[in-house]
Amino acid sequence: MHNPPVDSPPRPPDHRTTVRAAAALALCSVLLLILVAAEWHPLISIDGDVARTTHRWAVDEPGLTHAFRILTDWVWDPWTMRLVCAVVVVWLVWRHSAWWTALWLAATCALGTLLQQSLKAAVDRPRPVWTDPVDSAHYAAFPSGHAMTATVVCGLLLWLLHRYGPGRAVWRTALAVAAVSVVGVGLTRVWLGVHWPSDVLGGWLLGAMLVALAVLVHERWRP
Repeated sequence: MHNPPVDSPPRPPDHRTTVRAAAALALCSVLLLILVAAEWHPLISIDGDVARTTHRWAVDEPGLTHAFRILTDWVWDPWTMRLVCAVVVVWLVWRHSAWWTALWLAATCALGTLLQQSLKAAVDRPRPVWTDPVDSAHYAAFPSGHAMTATVVCGLLLWLLHRYGPGRAVWRTALAVAAVSVVGVGLTRVWLGVHWPSDVLGGWLLGAMLVALAVLVHERWRP
């Protein structure tokens, strides 16, 4: 059976579900942002306990820590994710002449980068500091750029793939790769001691919120 082009009209979406999801994610993101900015003691205490435990594990398991550094610095690095996004943008234009969808995808990824960097500068949360660090990172801690970028890119590409109508095996494989990437990159950032757990949670929430808003924009205003 011939698959419809990416920009062909899909089945009518339920906009209300997307709006509710975006609103819930925005509410959770704002609440977490307030708690982090206010240095709410229970949250800071949990962050510290988890970070100290995982850092101790990272020091005790150098082989696993090295593998996590490769994954987070190369496979799941934000620039790797942006490169994947750029390849899909080119594919959309070249194979389907889907200019609007390609521009939408590129703009959403760029907006995600701008949002995370703006929040980092505004909150200016210090990263964990260790006497025996196993890795290093730049800029402020909240939100995790790795977690947010992976969530945005994987979420958008999964949604586009679903619209294209993949086979069951392809869809399940893509879903598994995306889930492992989003969850994995967040866990590696905490394991390597460069983020607090709430930084990663913030990245996941903000990234999912941006995906929901982008889907709503695409479905409502696509020419």
